[in-house]
Amino acid sequence: MGIGVGPPKIQSLWKRRYSTRLLLLDAGVVAWAVAGAFGIRFGFSDISGGTSRDVDYILLSGTLVVAWWLMLGFWGSRDPMVLGSGSEEYRRVLASSAWLFGFVAIVSYALRIDTARGFVGLAFPAGALGLLIARWLVRQHLSLERKQGKSGSRVLIIGGPFSAAHLVRSLRSAPEAGYRPIAVHLPGAASRDFVSLTVPVTGTESDFDSILATIIKAQVDAVAISAGVNMHPQALRRLGWELAARDIGMILAPALTDIAGPRIHTQPVAGLPLIHVSTPKLTGGRKVAKRAFDLAISGVLVVCLSPIFLALALLVRFTDPGPVFYRQERIGLRGTTFHMLKFRSMKVNADAGLKALLDAQGSGDTPLFKVENDPRITPMGRFLRKYSLDELPQLLNVLNGSMSLVGPRPQREGEVALYDDAAKRRLYVSPGMSGLWQVSGRSNLSWEESIRLDLYYVENWSLMGDVVILFKTFKAVFASTGAV
Repeated sequence: MGIGVGPPKIQSLWKRRYSTRLLLLDAGVVAWAVAGAFGIRFGFSDISGGTSRDVDYILLSGTLVVAWWLMLGFWGSRDPMVLGSGSEEYRRVLASSAWLFGFVAIVSYALRIDTARGFVGLAFPAGALGLLIARWLVRQHLSLERKQGKSGSRVLIIGGPFSAAHLVRSLRSAPEAGYRPIAVHLPGAASRDFVSLTVPVTGTESDFDSILATIIKAQVDAVAISAGVNMHPQALRRLGWELAARDIGMILAPALTDIAGPRIHTQPVAGLPLIHVSTPKLTGGRKVAKRAFDLAISGVLVVCLSPIFLALALLVRFTDPGPVFYRQERIGLRGTTFHMLKFRSMKVNADAGLKALLDAQGSGDTPLFKVENDPRITPMGRFLRKYSLDELPQLLNVLNGSMSLVGPRPQREGEVALYDDAAKRRLYVSPGMSGLWQVSGRSNLSWEESIRLDLYYVENWSLMGDVVILFKTFKAVFASTGAV
């Protein structure tokens, strides 16, 4: 099988294009934020005839714009490797902004410079929020291009058959990351190992010259070395030198799955980059931070949404006889039970008919008790479920600590009884109102896909990750895709 030869250095073209866009966009946003803060705090009238204090603040504003723009570059927020997916780009934007304004505050205090707090207090949040919104808009455009096969890196994968096949599937499942596998090279593999591959195989030669010739012929932007590669370490080092000389990226993909960056630490030992994987723990300060975040957000939402709570309660009560709330026993943190609250969306005593419906559709032995075209749902309940309004009372579960805003979805005791050893790790953290699988397809996902996403969350929890999931939750709810 042959592979298509693409135009050389397409990667460099999109990098330059997006780098220019971000340079201009960042400059515009920080200038807008600083100028706006200046205008609100001091006003724009009679600037030409202003006092020396006004002139000082004009100079400070100009210096702040330039310093902020440079700081975003120094922190690598425009690095092509963080564009398109993940939260690292946003983290760098926030970190660079916070460090700059922290430095301004320290200098002002140390030199006893009387800097107007209102000016700084307006410029920082406005600029940080503006930068995040601008980056999100650029990311949407970049993600769309990458799903169309543009603005990304053509990747040749070198490794063992099984690891190469897994890497191909993983990269194709996340096109927004910008890595497009075009072929694989399997040093020392037999032809019978090609069956599981969905991309062309360039060959099985193990010698350095043949592999380098294959890379050059394919005109790729990056080479991914997967686990199980049948190459001598010295040959891999030499390959790295040759790729660097040709401006081709080299990616090492270890045999680790569903492990996020914060858990990975590299330690050089005798010239070897040893990768340490830390144990996931949600204890101490991390546990306190998550609980404080849950209390703050859920408390605000309950207060703000109380009129909607009342309206929905009245609609449920008067459109179908029965109680307003539905209480169901679910399994929570480390196997403890609690009563999860919902607005009632089914007929009274609907649970009594669940087993018969599951048996009828042949899904009674799977750990995801979902009934297709469920006849127990009321007309009002169907509307509530479409927009996930039936789940709003779970904010009260969050307030009392039995649930979290983000986490694996709580399941019934019968579903938990069907868990295997891997699925039981979902119980290591508090169940959540939303989670990774809800924002990645909701009930359109299979059980296997859902459990993989939940385990990824458990293994790689971060507060910033919770924030990102909550933002995606609103998008998924309004799109009402996969709702049941």
